[in-house]
Amino acid sequence: MNKRFLWAAILLLAGSVQAVGWYRWVDKSGKVHYSDSLPADALKVRAAKAGEAPQPDNADLPYETRRAQQNFPVTLYVIEKCGDICRQASEFLNKRGIPFSEITLKTQEEFDAFSKMSGSGGVPTLAIGKVWLKNFQPEHWHSELDIAGYPKSAPYRVPAPASAVKPTQETPQPTP
Repeated sequence: MNKRFLWAAILLLAGSVQAVGWYRWVDKSGKVHYSDSLPADALKVRAAKAGEAPQPDNADLPYETRRAQQNFPVTLYVIEKCGDICRQASEFLNKRGIPFSEITLKTQEEFDAFSKMSGSGGVPTLAIGKVWLKNFQPEHWHSELDIAGYPKSAPYRVPAPASAVKPTQETPQPTP
């Protein structure tokens, strides 16, 4: 009788955790977010599953990339005022076409937990599976991503629409 009561309580608890209302959504820039509230401009909204780890949407990725992501997920750790070096690290991963999660450390407690977990006292720090890469070193990052099985380039990425590119100078008009 006690076992049945215990299982019923576990099932009820699991159902209530699921009903909390966590959402997975994508912003305009394509970054995946997990939260209990949605902004008005949220795209690709769905209910997040209990225990679901934040991962970029990978439905359109090639098999090789999905497999590398499954075996060696990539996470970039930054702080809010990191500056140019963190922007370069993020651009590096985007240019190579690496699906990654970016975690911004905001509090001292988060930074302390990160330092203990990674052995790194600085940012940007990249985690590829269980491998931690301290500081932004493109050659080292390329090497580790290659070992993890990520492709060297991402021909599957859709280029930015032409309307998003602003011309730097006026185009000369032909004379009649």
